[in-house]
Amino acid sequence: MDYDLIIVGSGPGGYVAAIRASQLGMKTAVVERAELGGICLNWGCIPTKSLLKSAQVLDYINHAQEYGIEVENIKPDFKKIIARSREVAAGMSKGIQFLFKKNKVEHIQGFGKLIDNKTVEVTDKDGNKKSHSAQNIILATGARSKQLPNLKQDGKKIIGYREALTLSQLPKSMIVVGSGAIGTELAYFYKSMGTDVTIVEFLPNMVPNEDEEVSKTLARNFKKKKIKVMLNSSVENVDTSGDLCKVSIKTKKGEEIHEAEIVLSAVGVTPNIENIGIEELGIEKDKDKIKVDEFYRTNVEGIYAIGDIVHGPALAHVASAEGIICVENIAGLKPETLDYKNIPGCTYTTPEVASVGMTEKQALEAGYDIKIGKFPYTASGKASAAGARDGFVKLIFDAKYGELLGGHLIGANVTEMIGELVVARKLEVTGHALIKAIHPHPTMSEAIMEAAAAAYDEVIHI
Repeated sequence: MDYDLIIVGSGPGGYVAAIRASQLGMKTAVVERAELGGICLNWGCIPTKSLLKSAQVLDYINHAQEYGIEVENIKPDFKKIIARSREVAAGMSKGIQFLFKKNKVEHIQGFGKLIDNKTVEVTDKDGNKKSHSAQNIILATGARSKQLPNLKQDGKKIIGYREALTLSQLPKSMIVVGSGAIGTELAYFYKSMGTDVTIVEFLPNMVPNEDEEVSKTLARNFKKKKIKVMLNSSVENVDTSGDLCKVSIKTKKGEEIHEAEIVLSAVGVTPNIENIGIEELGIEKDKDKIKVDEFYRTNVEGIYAIGDIVHGPALAHVASAEGIICVENIAGLKPETLDYKNIPGCTYTTPEVASVGMTEKQALEAGYDIKIGKFPYTASGKASAAGARDGFVKLIFDAKYGELLGGHLIGANVTEMIGELVVARKLEVTGHALIKAIHPHPTMSEAIMEAAAAAYDEVIHI
């Protein structure tokens, strides 16, 4: 065998799994046809956060007078903002190259396809093919922007997230289809830059996976920013024949025609499982994803799959956790399986959104008698001092045992705060324990302690 382990794909699942495998003594190779780091580092998580930081800085400057600072001639340089985001992404990708060298992980450039359960055929950019063998193979090929029949992306007028990160000039108008994390983050960015933005969402709430109170709060905030939000609406078709896209939108009141320079499709992702040999090997699928067990084994011995190509949230941190569990199981360490009910979700708009566990609706539907505690940012000294009074922390507890069922946060810094609640749920911390845990003052994280106290009618002063 050439290797103990070959991983096909170098995203957050693949590269983390590779480094862990090497640490455990496995001779490891990663097959990747594009940049190391996959979509997350190059076309998703990292470059979008760079763009959003630029938008946040611009927002601060535009409101500088509120902090006692006079600033004149404020103007974003769109091309430089885009260029900075690409530099950040490139730097992170180079960081993975360094980690691979440090951990003696071999990078095989090209497109990988399974030949049998021990062999990966790699086709390089010139079309040359070479086979590599391994005792175990992990598929971590990720996903791409989903194409809808009535919203076919042409990369120019109807675009996906990749094109949205590298537009050569700022569009005057944009219609964003879908209000999940990708849609809302890019809508916020482009509106901050000066684009007239409309969001079209099929479901009754923005960020539809979130608690309804959080969704409604974010929608109100977006409307204050003059982002038009169309809920219970769907794009029927797009006419791109003219200078502007003519978008037919079905609403409760009937069909409306809206025009925009750009239509951004942000309706989800499609797993990259075509032409990688799974059909030839008889690897089982469940709809459009590969079927695996709790240790990410497929039905074919020696073949594993992780990340966006298996069932579960399509999130970078989930893929990384799956990769580590998969590799440690291969190494015989008997790792703890992943608790998919305790996965944090984050949306990096302004205000930020973060959550873990059950929503209020889900807890009630599950039959729980619940206690709810909320603490508004308007009562937070740190939030007031920071000029970030929009938001709240909402905690949901089982009334009988005090178990933390869910946490739902919207406001400044909440994506940094949610980790506390993930740990609390994992350790089965009760509401009373959260109340008694001393939080530093003044901080926004105090809102977690205050929300727990509110659930149990205990008075704490900020």
